[in-house]
Amino acid sequence: MPKRFLAWLSLSGLVIVLDQITKLAVLRNLKLGEAIPYTDFFQLVLVYNPGAAFSFLANQPGWQKWFFVTLAIVISTWLLVLLKRHASERLQPLAFALIIGGALGNVIDRIAYGAVVDFLYFHVGRYGWPAFNVADSAISVGAVLMIAAQLFAGRQPAADTKS
Repeated sequence: MPKRFLAWLSLSGLVIVLDQITKLAVLRNLKLGEAIPYTDFFQLVLVYNPGAAFSFLANQPGWQKWFFVTLAIVISTWLLVLLKRHASERLQPLAFALIIGGALGNVIDRIAYGAVVDFLYFHVGRYGWPAFNVADSAISVGAVLMIAAQLFAGRQPAADTKS
């Protein structure tokens, strides 16, 4: 396997390791629903999300666990193929590696705990962003980078008009 592809896979692995270490630390130190405020706008909390982003499908009876596990594995497999094709580039494989690592980090939670462990909670007063984790952050950054890579794809510096 090419070295660049392995380097990108290592980044995915690093995301998974950081995600799982932070989740284990939270699981060991907080009780479900417990919150530790750090600033006026940020606190650590322990919540389980059986759904997807913004708790989408969280109130379903349990089928969504395997749906999201399957979806994450299928998407990660597809992104691995793309990662291998684009390994020599920079932005696109970075995006793929982050998304793969984040998706698989959350798959581990779904299998181990039946839901994703979320713990980062930002808020202003009583209005807050849904709690999230390192894996969610990697997926979000990866998605933004993927869009940016597509927007800038094919753009080449203007040819020198001086002759």
